[in-house]
Amino acid sequence: MSSTAPTADRVARADRLAPVEVAEVIGLARAAGDADGADPLDEHTLLRLRDPEAAAVHLTARAADNTLTGYAHLDTTDPTGGIGVELVVHPAYRRRGTGRALARGVLAAAGGPLRAWAHGDHPSAAALAVDLGFARARVLWQLRRPLTAALPEAALPDGVELRAFRPGADDEAWLALNNAAFAQHPEQGRWTDGDLRLRLAEPWFDPAGFLLAVDSASGRLLGFHWTKVHERPGSARIGEVYVLGVDPTAHRGGLGRALTTAGLAYLRDRRGLDRVMLYVDESNTGAVALYERLGFARWSAHVNYHLG
Repeated sequence: MSSTAPTADRVARADRLAPVEVAEVIGLARAAGDADGADPLDEHTLLRLRDPEAAAVHLTARAADNTLTGYAHLDTTDPTGGIGVELVVHPAYRRRGTGRALARGVLAAAGGPLRAWAHGDHPSAAALAVDLGFARARVLWQLRRPLTAALPEAALPDGVELRAFRPGADDEAWLALNNAAFAQHPEQGRWTDGDLRLRLAEPWFDPAGFLLAVDSASGRLLGFHWTKVHERPGSARIGEVYVLGVDPTAHRGGLGRALTTAGLAYLRDRRGLDRVMLYVDESNTGAVALYERLGFARWSAHVNYHLG
């Protein structure tokens, strides 16, 4: 069903969603992702959406027949630093004011600065952001690479060996290393034990694909490559360089390149994948250069808009 005539969708606010409403939102997001080529809600939002204890504001837009036509998620964990916003409209209900109505609801519900993601850098999202006074502040690139092409040689530095992550035993040391490696990153550098546990409980988690580089003598963690496999009915499987980090004291020794290559080989040889993706900030020129040397090329862009 579709309509191009403007209608007044009903927008409602809630601090919690019932399981049936969560399922509706996930279905709407999947339809939008299939239509746009980019998922409108990132992993962080989906995890919080399914967590009844997560601090969030949910805005739902519904047509006269109660069909869910749009959704906005406000992450209120850090209102001073910026309320995280993601917004999606069902492809069959666009061009009827739903996105603008949800955006007005976001502005009314906000109690601080806003940080809104536009996944895929969709032109309509950019136009709405400009109209509402948001400024384009950050660009996250998705890069991709075929795994059918040869992988470069990249030996581990002397005195370093790889092993798999051990849930429960490595949690604390890994969190410390992750937060040190991403100390300046706005999201990755603030992970808590709860953030880690949520992901370890996800169906896609595979400890064998969570590679740790350790000092052979002391066992100290020096770096890691956490891989992920995306599997969705009707879509081709694709691997991901989920998180790659190196201890700041171990930079410039080739460890990042070796870890990247080891993870790609795992996804190809152990998981049977023929393509892989990753996300990297446009401003992280060192990481972008590393990935381009390893055969990655730009696939899409995700833009973060700021207001306030």
